[in-house]
Amino acid sequence: MPATRMAQFEAWLAEHRGLKCDRYDALWQWSVTDLAAFWQAVWDHFELQSPTPHTAVLVPPQGALRMPGAHWFPGAQINYARQVLRHADAAHAAGQPAIVFQDESRQAQGLSPQTLSWPELQRQVAVLATHFTQLGVQPGDRICAYLPNTPQTVVAFLACASVGALWSVCSPDMGPVAVLDRFRQIEPKLLLAVDGQVWGGTAHDRRPVLREVLAGLPTLQHLVLVPGIDPAARAADFAAGFAGEGAPYATHDWADLLAGEAPAGWAPRWLPFEHPLWIVYSSGTTGLPKPIVHGHGGIVLESLKGTLHNDIHPSTAAGRAHAERFFWFSSTGWIMWNAQVAALLGGTTICLFDGNPGGASKAPDWGTLWRFAAAAGVTWFGAGAAFYASCLKAGVEPMRQADLSRLQAVGSTGSPLSDECYDWIWQQLPRPGGQPIWLNPISGGTDFAGAFVAGHRGLPVVRGEMQCRCLGAAIEAWSEDGRPLIDAVGELVCTQPMPSMPLYFWNDPGGARYAASYFDMFPGIWRHGDWIRLTPHPESGTHGAVIYGRSDATINRHGIRMGTAELYRAVEALPEVLDSLVVDLEYLGRESWMPLFVVLREGLVLDDALQQQLRSAIRQALSARHVPNDIFQVGAIPRTLSGKKMELPVKKLLLGAAPETVFKRDAMANADCVDWFAALARSRAASSAGLPGS
Repeated sequence: MPATRMAQFEAWLAEHRGLKCDRYDALWQWSVTDLAAFWQAVWDHFELQSPTPHTAVLVPPQGALRMPGAHWFPGAQINYARQVLRHADAAHAAGQPAIVFQDESRQAQGLSPQTLSWPELQRQVAVLATHFTQLGVQPGDRICAYLPNTPQTVVAFLACASVGALWSVCSPDMGPVAVLDRFRQIEPKLLLAVDGQVWGGTAHDRRPVLREVLAGLPTLQHLVLVPGIDPAARAADFAAGFAGEGAPYATHDWADLLAGEAPAGWAPRWLPFEHPLWIVYSSGTTGLPKPIVHGHGGIVLESLKGTLHNDIHPSTAAGRAHAERFFWFSSTGWIMWNAQVAALLGGTTICLFDGNPGGASKAPDWGTLWRFAAAAGVTWFGAGAAFYASCLKAGVEPMRQADLSRLQAVGSTGSPLSDECYDWIWQQLPRPGGQPIWLNPISGGTDFAGAFVAGHRGLPVVRGEMQCRCLGAAIEAWSEDGRPLIDAVGELVCTQPMPSMPLYFWNDPGGARYAASYFDMFPGIWRHGDWIRLTPHPESGTHGAVIYGRSDATINRHGIRMGTAELYRAVEALPEVLDSLVVDLEYLGRESWMPLFVVLREGLVLDDALQQQLRSAIRQALSARHVPNDIFQVGAIPRTLSGKKMELPVKKLLLGAAPETVFKRDAMANADCVDWFAALARSRAASSAGLPGS
């Protein structure tokens, strides 16, 4: 096999910087101690372009704190879309498409995946971007999307980036509460939306949700309609349901906006390095989702650096048996959608699948994605850890489903991957060159749109671990008093800034919410909210990593984070419910267990009908993945004297902590209710059958 991307980078450093590291930890140590030299090397290695020079690589924050407030590459100009489209000519000349796409309807009909060529991608982006400008979209305006994982969504994002507007997307499976909690904060000028989506063999009409969303966005000036359920339907019929006299926005048909040739000489706008690119959301335990703003330059750098760890090659790379085709199954509501699209930055073909990875809901089929991978020629296959667990439990044998001989790498994220899943992947997937397929679990976050710990094809893979800390990511495990730990579980912290860290939170005057989200526990140090153990491996000269789940109370269902406050709004809107509390328990190597506790009005009992009503309310307002595993009726929800729900103490209690260590009863408004939760914890501990995944 040709040299890995990491080996190519190491050779480049030796030739152009005179830097030779015999062990990975030495390379990592250099990357986090000489930040300016490392990130300049990334810029130069990937031959990034700017019409103006930068005056520095890193301008650190003023004062004693390391973060937040770092500024990167002042004076440089860049554009995410420009970096993508610079590969168009070479990739097309090599006969490689930009996108390979299939949805579950086409797969069910036996139709081959569709392809979008690089020239056609370039044309569509140029034409749509020109229309955006004609509609009055300016740099800094917000463009929102209620779209699935399709090529249209990629085109819309790149067109948005090319004109300097900010992109924000929600998946069509999200309900109106969740969508408005996000989009209403950022006051969009333009919304792109689909009428529906086929999922699990069923066409889901999302027009009722769309109407609620439109009613809640008073700043909207333009609506672009993208037919989804019935692509053959006349767009005018679709538009008729959302336009009409007196509508506060103009309605446009996607097909009309995509027609025509690209204007002569069109190119994405040069933008300052830290110009905002998109707004993504990472929900906390209280309040609305955090609207996180990332910049063009930081995301481009972090994404290209990620190709080193993921060993993702340009599709034009010479010497490879098969051209690289990168696939990571995701909805548009997960940051892995952004990571999937980011492979285009390096000139790699991306493969998109829209639909239920488990097939039709009435007839589960966990071979769906494997058959797509074969049909699309996927060389790099990624998915959430829960997907592999489902395949294992369903007894799927992927190589009996389809020809996966091109497959060279498998990635996992979203939650810890169990040891059993490591073994299943190694047993069930191809063995390139007679060796177990390279398994690359990663862990990072929406918050900085990257990975903190990930893979390195040149290092051993240890069952149950991630291979290494990422270059440029100064990751440590800290005790509660701020002491670095090795081979012990601690808080995951990042002690040095990274260029993809948030520029700011939208509508966060003075940055108070930003600072409180990451820097309240250790001032000047990024606390990520995960438990991590760094495992030394002296023989290979590196440290592996094990993630033990969230250290805060945020819900993390299959990699998609959702704030508990959003769920409470849906549940407590029901007249029967007086109070509620939810926790998400992530056991290492097991599926998460998410119980919901409700206090009902006097005289009511939690019967089957009310349970179904609660589940339906959550499914409609948020999504199916956020429906709890179990619902319990309780007499009271533990609260502090100031009235705050005590989510984290309940979570720790159910994870095995003693009640007296997590509840300070004299600082509670209703200490008597702790006994019920303690009894539940004892009951679950006494029965191994109560643990999820057992």
